[in-house]
Amino acid sequence: MEANDLLKKVRKIEIKTRGLSQNIFAGEYHTAFKGRGMTFSEVREYQYGDDIRDIDWNVTARHNKPYVKVYEEERELTVMLLVDVSRSRLFGAVGEEKRQMIAEVAATIAFSAIQNNDKIGVIFFSDKIEKFIPPKKGRKHILFIISQLLDFKPESQGTDIAMVLRYFTDALKKRTTTFLISDFIDEHDYYTALSVASNKHDVIGVQIYDKRDEQLPNIGLVQVKDLETGTMRWLNTSSASVRKAYGKWWYDRQQSMTNTLNKCGVDLASIATNEDYVKSLMNLFQRRGTR
Repeated sequence: MEANDLLKKVRKIEIKTRGLSQNIFAGEYHTAFKGRGMTFSEVREYQYGDDIRDIDWNVTARHNKPYVKVYEEERELTVMLLVDVSRSRLFGAVGEEKRQMIAEVAATIAFSAIQNNDKIGVIFFSDKIEKFIPPKKGRKHILFIISQLLDFKPESQGTDIAMVLRYFTDALKKRTTTFLISDFIDEHDYYTALSVASNKHDVIGVQIYDKRDEQLPNIGLVQVKDLETGTMRWLNTSSASVRKAYGKWWYDRQQSMTNTLNKCGVDLASIATNEDYVKSLMNLFQRRGTR
């Protein structure tokens, strides 16, 4: 991509995603990932609007009027994005290409993090570690991440989620809030690696997929290519049995993915490229914020 074109795209994504993080996600992000704080500071008299869950009943009983516990603001978080840059992210039949939506989702999370004074880092992965961007703060750092999201060219083509989870667990010693952003089209078993990672870190899955990943259209005989392996084959999409078999393959893959994430205690947002990712992320943040 030419430098001027890249700068224009970076600026466009910055304007959109920074606005979302400031105006829509700021409070939801804080509630979902930083919580109410864990360090007790003092007690004071109850004021209108205080959360009743913060009432200190022992002090209230002694003074015969309600007192609440006050907590210190939780320390800054380190937020990591594990971003799938395998060849399958280039697919786009319905809505945007996966890589465009991945860039926007990642940028929105990144701007939400810096709005809350958190550090943000990225690991790009395929079936190898492609690039590690250490966690930092600041607009310049975010813009560099966005430019990489838009224009990064991986050396490899496949996907290996277990590999990146093992690398991430070894590389990051401090607990992080981590978003694993991928289409999750991966033939490897990543349950053990995800279980280990989620015991050490707060891991959230974000699946970006295309509707044509889910089902085949009835358009006759077509030649299709596996973007990650390069394998070519002909498919008769007019055949109901072919479309049914493909649908079952996708359904079984989705069930396996959701079961694995559930067993590991990992929250999931699953977003199609023709859907509103803002709504999906809001739902994810709100689910976490009500726990």
